[in-house]
Amino acid sequence: MGCRPGVAPEAVLALLKRAGQGLPAFTHLAAPAFRVGETSLAEAAARLGLELLWLEAPALEAVQPLCPTRSAAALRATGLASVAEACALAGAGMGASLLLPRIDGAGVTCAVAAGSSA
Repeated sequence: MGCRPGVAPEAVLALLKRAGQGLPAFTHLAAPAFRVGETSLAEAAARLGLELLWLEAPALEAVQPLCPTRSAAALRATGLASVAEACALAGAGMGASLLLPRIDGAGVTCAVAAGSSA
């Protein structure tokens, strides 16, 4: 997950619902550690009964070459050209692959991956 500061929990939940259509059930959510203060992410995870992984910059930087979506705006704002896809891949673990590339909603982005942790 990626998000802008102050995003509404309902926006996160709506995008997750859209992202999950036709895919296996989510096992957890992953977001960048620099958003740890965004209560909407934690609230959405809690409402869905999912663990929320906070991923540090080195893990997200390591998977940037695997991310097909690149955003100049995200790079300027966060230092990462891909936030949601990086979170999905890093959060899914070894051998992860994207099941759903980045989609966006009202101030929030989401990608879905599967791997050894998923």
